[in-house]
Amino acid sequence: MMQTAAILTRTGSIQVELPSAEVELMDGVRWGSVDAFPTPAYWAYQVVARRLAGKPAGYRLGRTLAEEVAACLLGGHGIPATVGLAAYDRMRERGVLSGTPVSEAELEALLKEPLDVDGRSIRYRFAAQKARYLAAALPLAHAAPKFEAGRQLRDWLLAVPGIGHKTASWIARNWLDADDVAILDIHVMRVGQVIGLFPKNLTVERHYAQLETRFLSLSTSLDVRASELDAVIWWEMASSPLTVRHLIEHLRGSDDEGRERTRKHVQTELALAR
Repeated sequence: MMQTAAILTRTGSIQVELPSAEVELMDGVRWGSVDAFPTPAYWAYQVVARRLAGKPAGYRLGRTLAEEVAACLLGGHGIPATVGLAAYDRMRERGVLSGTPVSEAELEALLKEPLDVDGRSIRYRFAAQKARYLAAALPLAHAAPKFEAGRQLRDWLLAVPGIGHKTASWIARNWLDADDVAILDIHVMRVGQVIGLFPKNLTVERHYAQLETRFLSLSTSLDVRASELDAVIWWEMASSPLTVRHLIEHLRGSDDEGRERTRKHVQTELALAR
């Protein structure tokens, strides 16, 4: 038996049919109910719905690979997206990403200047560390060869100081619109653990390749692009902090009743968020 869900548009509705919730999508992972966050069926529906709404659009943040490297280096790792983008915009406005040689000290000074983020004055964290990484990465990015595949670019970036698997995959996805890499951030990891995709004993620090293979297999099984799936998961989780909190509680839960309570809390918060 199939399960169905409707996507409402301005001119009518479109019906989406997916396999039954109990059908196995891939080894150890069931489709789950389409209306039960965060099942694979739920994500498949969200990807299709956002396609119809024209979201997500292109991922590129920079006009050159060097700008893309800077944008991604300045974000992530505890840096709110708005703060990372504000720091990146300042770097671009000041011309330090154009290819003209710039020192680590100049980059650090720029990052230490207060940022205007939504009308608030914010200090950028890790200014010295990120300045050091940028000083090493920018000359290499400006002189980089042309890459045809996301994984090819990602693997080249891993040799750049300060760039690990997640950041390198983020740059490759953005720059080449790539679907052969996965950005395994904390949001994707939590969702993957809840649905049984990622074993809890595997970490991104030690098992990135294994986890990435599992995520790419999930996107293939769902018949959606890996880049779309990743973007939708990130957007949903980043926009719903209460949902994230309950998902963490789910991961910590030790009994079936507790996990069921958490699942209902998550669904309630998600409904209220809309």
